[in-house]
Amino acid sequence: MNKKQIVRANFRDAVFKRDNYKCKMCGSKPDIEQLDAHHITDRTLMPNGGYVKENGISLCPPCHIKAETFHNTGTSYPNYSPEDLYKKIGSDHARAIKASERL
Repeated sequence: MNKKQIVRANFRDAVFKRDNYKCKMCGSKPDIEQLDAHHITDRTLMPNGGYVKENGISLCPPCHIKAETFHNTGTSYPNYSPEDLYKKIGSDHARAIKASERL
């Protein structure tokens, strides 16, 4: 594994473990291969790619599509704004930035 693959794997592991391998939005527990460690703030807008659990949330495929609406259009699906997602994990944008700067 190269460094980038290790950082991504550590991000996924930390997010999934914190979220008990369940979708934080609907509570479903899909197969691990279907669970997504979603970047709440797009990784291109974060220091060091935002690969920190403070910027990640575990989502099942249907909830991931809803969360991606914001990244794709700039308008969030109801209750899936970045602020809503941060609240679900007890984080916020400022915490995510600080944690990402430490990577």
